[in-house]
Amino acid sequence: MNPFTLVETLKAAWFQYSKFHKDLFDTIQFFNFAFKSSSMRQFLKFTLASITGVFIALLLFVFFLIFMLSGAVSSFKDDEKVDVSNGSVLEIKLDRPVTERTQNNPFENFDIGKFSTEKKAGLNDILKTIDKAGRDTRISGILLNLTSLSSGVASLKEIRTALQAFKKSSGKFIYSYSESYSQGAYYLASVADSVFLNPQGDLDFHGIGASLMFFKGTLEKLELEPEIIRHGKFKSAIEPFILDKMSKENREQTSVFIHSIWSDILSDISASRNQTVEALQTTADELAARTPEMALEHHMVDRLCYYDELLSSIRKKTGQGEKDKVKFIDLNKYVKAFVKDGAFSRQKIAVIYASGDIVSGKGSEDEIGSDVMAEAIRKARLDTTIKAIVLRVNSPGGSALASDVIWRETILAKAAKPFIVSMGDYAASGGYYISCAADTIVAQPNTITGSIGVFGLMFNAEKMLKNKLGITFDTVKTGKLADIGSTTRKMTAQEHDIIQGEVERVYDTFITHVSEGRKISKAQVDSLGQGRVWTGADALRIGLVDVLGGIDVALKIAASKAKLTEYRIIALPEQKEFLEKLMEDLNTEASVYFSKKQFGESYEYFTGIQSLVKQNGIIARLPFTLTIR
Repeated sequence: MNPFTLVETLKAAWFQYSKFHKDLFDTIQFFNFAFKSSSMRQFLKFTLASITGVFIALLLFVFFLIFMLSGAVSSFKDDEKVDVSNGSVLEIKLDRPVTERTQNNPFENFDIGKFSTEKKAGLNDILKTIDKAGRDTRISGILLNLTSLSSGVASLKEIRTALQAFKKSSGKFIYSYSESYSQGAYYLASVADSVFLNPQGDLDFHGIGASLMFFKGTLEKLELEPEIIRHGKFKSAIEPFILDKMSKENREQTSVFIHSIWSDILSDISASRNQTVEALQTTADELAARTPEMALEHHMVDRLCYYDELLSSIRKKTGQGEKDKVKFIDLNKYVKAFVKDGAFSRQKIAVIYASGDIVSGKGSEDEIGSDVMAEAIRKARLDTTIKAIVLRVNSPGGSALASDVIWRETILAKAAKPFIVSMGDYAASGGYYISCAADTIVAQPNTITGSIGVFGLMFNAEKMLKNKLGITFDTVKTGKLADIGSTTRKMTAQEHDIIQGEVERVYDTFITHVSEGRKISKAQVDSLGQGRVWTGADALRIGLVDVLGGIDVALKIAASKAKLTEYRIIALPEQKEFLEKLMEDLNTEASVYFSKKQFGESYEYFTGIQSLVKQNGIIARLPFTLTIR
């Protein structure tokens, strides 16, 4: 349904409501005339007042909805012409989490005050836009306007790499400015030619720490007993439910991968800022860049200035007069700007986005539904104009069964055409399961991957229900195992052995798939598995990935294997239509908004627990999420 037709439909609904309201008023007037008793007149008067109040509220809501949708629709028009002046500066402002793909969500960034919304570019459009700006003669340079940036570290590295390529290929400048640099924002800013900081601002540079939340004490107070079955001594996703601190194995693997990620960050900053890694580590250990003056002294920034002074520097750089207005163009608008890219090609490479928890069925917009993902891979395989497939994986895992459904489609696709995997922030556990069959696996050095292991999580709520709520259960069944998996009693030894057998069976299938896909023995996969988490750099060393790089590298490999010199990229799965997405978002966005308000900084923990609890069957999932702030 066309979004403009939707607005007209709402207007028509209001017309029908007006007619209904008039008929209702006439009816009540008739009854008021027919019944002469004062009590009846009083009753009808209050009834009319109540109904009128309800319909006035409805009227205001309809007007609000029409106005809001009009603003949302006008902001989401894809045919809007974007004019770019000569000497323009592309302004990249990343003030929200960076998603893998630009969302087709009309309410994601809705501004109630302005009654409008604006698409926020996802990683796919950010990378494409930076590349486009390098070739666009109307663009003089880039301003990174950074404050508190929340993103996965691998995504930041992809953007950083694109900015480096922009500088190298175009020779144009990159400036960065902020009133306050978070650690993630500074990592991105350090690629700039000049880093500017507000004289009263600050720079947060202290290193990486990993803190895990444990719920054992809470479960004990609630008398809720977790029943865990797992394979893999490093499979630590279940530790928060049975321990009050990290196990030795979990502490070891966590220490290894956060040091690996930090080492990569230091190496990148060292190369860009012409400082030694040792000097940067000392700066972090001593918080020696915490004030603007200290940041300048330790060469973390190049100049302390206010925004108006930054504008003066940009004017000089672009050859403008002091009174001229700097011609900024926002990244989210520049996405729509036309830049000639050469002849249209019928040859295509499909980039299939697999982002979120892996679940059975269709899943939601933020999940990898096995039905939707399998269909997308199948569509790319059967389309003869698609010559290669790049599966972009950014997932901590999820359902083992759903992962296997997707894995089967990757096997069929690989047999038909080049099949490459590009790993984002995460491609772990189930995320690695759906990746392992690829011809080539490309990961960033700081991608979180591996976690080859499975587990089952159940809860025995018998004591909690009895002692806290006074609820008891009595069961009649047709066989000894008729109520296996019940949450109202403790699991028997026989039931535990049966479920443990299923976990072992799924784990054996998992490592068999990895063994066949990576062409190494099952024994070797098992030694690398056991649920252990690796960074991309370590995964390359042990043979779990093939190449280090971003999605640009994966596309080049795919094109080479398909022998393509010219091609265009299509994105799958296809995003939902405006109206369908609208109906989902009216409910989903409200739920997310109030959850974030309630849980604050703990919202990520809440969603992590929620995703675990709602999974069914055997689970192959990463035990955490890692965000550089």
